[in-house]
Amino acid sequence: MFSFIFVLLLVPHELLSSTHVAVISPQDPVLPIGSSLTATCTLAPGLGLQAGSLFWTLNGLSVCSSSYSVLSPDTLSVTLHNLNGSQQQSGDNLVCHGADGHVLAGSCLYVGRPPEKPVNLTCWSRNTKDLSCRWSPGGRGETHIRTIYTLKYKLRWYGREKECEIYSTGKQRYSCYIPRNLALFTPYEIWVEAANQLGSATSDITTLDILDVVTTDPPANVQVSRVGVLEDQLTVRWASPPELKDVLFQAKYQIRYRLEDSSEWKVVDDVGNQTSCRLAGLRPGTVYFVQVRCNPVGIYGSRKPGIWSDWSHPAAASTPISERLQSGSCDPKPGEQNSTLRRELKQFFGWVRKHASGCSGMSIKLYDQWRVWLQKTHKTRNQILQDDNS
Repeated sequence: MFSFIFVLLLVPHELLSSTHVAVISPQDPVLPIGSSLTATCTLAPGLGLQAGSLFWTLNGLSVCSSSYSVLSPDTLSVTLHNLNGSQQQSGDNLVCHGADGHVLAGSCLYVGRPPEKPVNLTCWSRNTKDLSCRWSPGGRGETHIRTIYTLKYKLRWYGREKECEIYSTGKQRYSCYIPRNLALFTPYEIWVEAANQLGSATSDITTLDILDVVTTDPPANVQVSRVGVLEDQLTVRWASPPELKDVLFQAKYQIRYRLEDSSEWKVVDDVGNQTSCRLAGLRPGTVYFVQVRCNPVGIYGSRKPGIWSDWSHPAAASTPISERLQSGSCDPKPGEQNSTLRRELKQFFGWVRKHASGCSGMSIKLYDQWRVWLQKTHKTRNQILQDDNS
């Protein structure tokens, strides 16, 4: 625990105008969490006020009078113990009042802790020409007082140290953007320095090559459509990332989809470099939500994988309703079906779904042919049943 006793008379820089009523000392101190403070309120002469009639408030709440001491007829002190972190970065308000409650003088207390080493420094580039970085405060995070973070970078083997200049605010305040003048094929050293009036700290150095941290915006123009009358398939199409239209690379895509009433996503990994994919083995008459993301790999021949983009905005479409369900036809009960035929169909379904769940053209073609034949068979059978009943 720290203990600070201030009795030096200081002139406040904002609260006092041409007529000085009182002065609080110290003005705007910066203190470590857990410390103690003794402050004084000294009245200007000739006011007809007595120190014993004054009282103190901290953030609008009265301070217990047992912590007061009358040092002289015109000076009243207060001692605060085991101070907590400031409730706001603009400081806690310590105010001296007259007996009638009027404000005589005030001071801001900045109570916090020195910063700890920033952590989780990560960076990415969206077009090989820029760089964005973010990090997290180290240790317990919140310092309770204004702390300045500075991201610095330099070429690993030569070049002078530079500072990032475009910092984000709000929830993304621990991030910075470097828009231009970055070198390729040469690694950078990047680190973050944190400092406030109680101390400073520096993160570990991160070494990276711009080409190894390239990502993109999510794929645009994602569209989902039916595949003719096939009741268990949908086609997904999207546009390649425009940020890398002039860059030599190969894109790797992933698709995920889910039922309208489900939160569980199924991921299709084997999409490759194409910008369309057939989803098979879906439930007839069902709405599906679909998203796509991109990973740019092989930027200018780099052997390291890129960074996955965010998922695209979801697109949706429904599979056709099964004609068998639509016509109201009745299938034989399970016990009345031929067991051999049922077993063969089950095996065929398992094989098709295993090989057609991704984007394989050959298995999809075979699956399409079989499904069209099956639906035509059901349609013909239903028509014969309707003619017999008419």
